[in-house]
Amino acid sequence: MGKEVVLFKSEEKHSTAEVAQFLRTLADKVEQGRVILRKGDEELALTLPGTVTLEVKAEEESTRKGPKHSLEIELEWRPGEEKQAGALELG
Repeated sequence: MGKEVVLFKSEEKHSTAEVAQFLRTLADKVEQGRVILRKGDEELALTLPGTVTLEVKAEEESTRKGPKHSLEIELEWRPGEEKQAGALELG
């Protein structure tokens, strides 16, 4: 089992409009195959291949303050991997 190394992390509160704009910009960068993440002095440049694995997960967690919901969107890739069957759609 490999060791996981966090290369970049950011967790901040934003309005849904700000998040939507970030996701639109991210979508454009993913389509171009290059994403640069910046926060303060930190910067990480990622080059994406033509095919990536898209993982979408919605969760509900019970906490003392009540239910907490999350929507996680994750892109994963390994050089040389082929496209997998199946298509996720947004409704």
